Amino acid sequence: MNLILMGLPGAGKGTQAEKINEKYNIPHISTGDMFRLAIKEGTDLGNKAKSFMDQGELVPDEVTIGIVKERLSKDDCKNGFLLDGFPRTIAQAESLQSLLNDMGQSIDHVIHVSVPEEILVERLTGRRICPACGKAYHLIYNPPKEEGICDKDGSKLIQRDDDTAETVKNRLAVNIEQSKPLLDFYDEKGYLVTVNGDQEIDKVFEDIQLTIEK
Repeated sequence: MNLILMGLPGAGKGTQAEKINEKYNIPHISTGDMFRLAIKEGTDLGNKAKSFMDQGELVPDEVTIGIVKERLSKDDCKNGFLLDGFPRTIAQAESLQSLLNDMGQSIDHVIHVSVPEEILVERLTGRRICPACGKAYHLIYNPPKEEGICDKDGSKLIQRDDDTAETVKNRLAVNIEQSKPLLDFYDEKGYLVTVNGDQEIDKVFEDIQLTIEK
């Protein structure tokens, strides 16, 4: 079973990816993980990617798709995979399709975890971090026992700069603009399934299961 997981920041993709991985025993493959593995293994493509990343540049599509090919060729992908964070553009989606065709495979579903923008802003701006131990909290969903104080070490919790309301709204706007063409692309091909992410975690996963097992 070959899946792509899509959703805006704060939609809960990471949590659902863990559940899919656990239930169906297919690897959760994020772009960052792929790059880190290729760099760690010292592959030619990994070294190329590292040279771009070290200069703060975007890794070109041809290098990225090559790394995707290397990763999908590994034994743990024999029964399928869950791609997260790739593809990001139509060009990458078309390259992925060609790659899978060459491998005699195809995408089964593109699962879009959809959450209203105002809920995402609430989720993302409510995050607080302990600067000492790194433990994460949320003012609504996972508050500390004492307001503003870490349960573990008593440090004063902070809000990261990229979790402020203005930054979050800007980030969401950029992501919405970037993801819309991709959602349309997969919708036209009949792969796209949209799941309501504004529910209890287990209910979201139940809806994903229904989609996968239809």
